[in-house]
Amino acid sequence: MNTIQIHDKQFEPFITYATIDETITRIAEQLNTDFKGKTPLFLVILNGSFMFAADLLKKVNIPCEISFVKLSSYSGTQSTTQVRELIGFNEEVKGRSVIILEDIIDTGITMEKILERLNDMGSAEVKVATLLFKPSAFQKEFTIDYIGIQIPNDFIVGFGLDYNGLGRNTKDIYKIVEPKLKKSC
Repeated sequence: MNTIQIHDKQFEPFITYATIDETITRIAEQLNTDFKGKTPLFLVILNGSFMFAADLLKKVNIPCEISFVKLSSYSGTQSTTQVRELIGFNEEVKGRSVIILEDIIDTGITMEKILERLNDMGSAEVKVATLLFKPSAFQKEFTIDYIGIQIPNDFIVGFGLDYNGLGRNTKDIYKIVEPKLKKSC
């Protein structure tokens, strides 16, 4: 893994695909145990979660349905407080077990909106599974049921995560390289 350039930023290696795959296997095994005998709806949050969801769902061996929603709360490298629904909820969730698949939870603003929406729609139970979690950025009170890897509050790309549209297709995860400040005399 080498440093990569995306737009005007440099990113250095952070999490290898081998570590990601081990993490996904662990989450899948727990979901298989916890939802045995049920037929949950996996709700994949686009765009970032597509790689996590694809790898995870290959390892889920319980009957399930899969649907997608697309929300946005990022502008460049910053999370905003505004959540926009770009592709909406199409599946009937009333009385169902729903498992939300998210690539990363940082502030929790987007996830809180999704949880409120699913509650309003009458879901029987809602669980949250995230590949990555930034505890130092988290601002909300909801429970994250399945956490893959806890990371610092660095801006990252790869394995579905992007910087202004680029970088999603890398197999590994990279973190931004902050410029070194020059010391003045």
